[in-house]
Amino acid sequence: MPYNEILAQRILAELGQFSGLVEKKMFGGTAFLVNGNMACGVHKEDLIVRVGPASYEKALAQAHTRPFDLTGRPMAGWVEVESAGYAADGDLKDWIRQGVAFALTLPAK
Repeated sequence: MPYNEILAQRILAELGQFSGLVEKKMFGGTAFLVNGNMACGVHKEDLIVRVGPASYEKALAQAHTRPFDLTGRPMAGWVEVESAGYAADGDLKDWIRQGVAFALTLPAK
């Protein structure tokens, strides 16, 4: 199944101002890396956000989220957001900010 390219374009439009931004095909979709660390991406119709271990439970407590799990073992610190959770521009921006904020805490690759 292809990924939501419109969502990918919305993310790219929001992230366009970041230096060190790279878009990379991953997880059968696309991922956006800041300084070599994944911040967010698209898997099928869903938004993937790397929020980190400290914010993981809080992120999962929000509506329309679930653990990001491709293999039967959820990826700690990563959440998947259904379309209802990112449909509004403000909601998408908030999720992207969380992913970028965590990516920026990591050493550049």
